Amino acid sequence: MASVNLVEALAVDFYALLSVIAPEVPKNNIEMLLPTQKLGITQRMALAGATLLKTYGLAETIRPFQAHPSDTVRGWVCYAIAQDPTLTIEQHLTLIKPLANDIHFGVREWAWLAVRPQLVSNLTESIELLTPWVAEESDYLRRFATEATRPRGVWCKQISLLKTAPHLGLPLLTPLRSDASRYVQDSVGNWLNDASKTQPNWVIVF
Repeated sequence: MASVNLVEALAVDFYALLSVIAPEVPKNNIEMLLPTQKLGITQRMALAGATLLKTYGLAETIRPFQAHPSDTVRGWVCYAIAQDPTLTIEQHLTLIKPLANDIHFGVREWAWLAVRPQLVSNLTESIELLTPWVAEESDYLRRFATEATRPRGVWCKQISLLKTAPHLGLPLLTPLRSDASRYVQDSVGNWLNDASKTQPNWVIVF
């Protein structure tokens, strides 16, 4: 089942869920997902995604699990995609796109959180690849472009380069500065708020 809010999503027993949907996974491989362990939520998401990737390979992880009714499972697919070392940044974005446009709020968050490290690894290329996303009809995809590149973000490492040089994000921010969607507006506002912590004058001028 899908969770209806963040509290439910955080309460999901990853060990029990993964044991049911992926019985081929040896139980001793996922003991760190037991509720008695103290891993953070993003660590558990990454571990579950890596386990699916190792067990089935990427194609056989995406094919059955991307359509799973559980938003948690679809979130694991995001992390499986993100942790495949054979993919280019463009391939990461192509594969994550349906999940970035998912109907469930949680999956959309996991989508950008999962691939953010790959985007940061080559920020110039990533911004170039994300620029067409800000013209997408879906406000979920437009928001992904800004949320994934926030200088500080939530539950993720900060992007030092954008903290000192926020103008690099202009190809994404400028087309969205008057976006009609409140969902997108909030993300752009959060991006600028992040930047204001280190470059307040730039934000005022923008």
